[in-house]
Amino acid sequence: MKNILFKYVLFSLFLGTFIYFSSYFNLQLPSIIRFYLNDFLIIPIVLYFSLWVLKQTKNNPNYKIPLAIILYLCFLYSILFEFVFPNYLARYTKDYIDILLYFAGGFVFYKLQKIDK
Repeated sequence: MKNILFKYVLFSLFLGTFIYFSSYFNLQLPSIIRFYLNDFLIIPIVLYFSLWVLKQTKNNPNYKIPLAIILYLCFLYSILFEFVFPNYLARYTKDYIDILLYFAGGFVFYKLQKIDK
């Protein structure tokens, strides 16, 4: 199970990039993929890069992000992208399902981080 978190994040990056460019080039994907999958994928991607920086700065290759910090990041994403940004930027819309997806992505990261040894 070595590097399962890295493989998951790498796959998520490729998948998220594909979804982004498919909308840019007007490639029709199912609505659930187009509107929700990237919300599920973003939290593990952000947390993985945060974990990498923390491992480097703390000089501790075994460092793990605590559950409280993961929940805090999910909460911040929920507030910013579902309540603040929609009021000021037309690109963002309020969608409460996204909040569940942020936390689901955080849970997946937490579990994969524990598995990845």
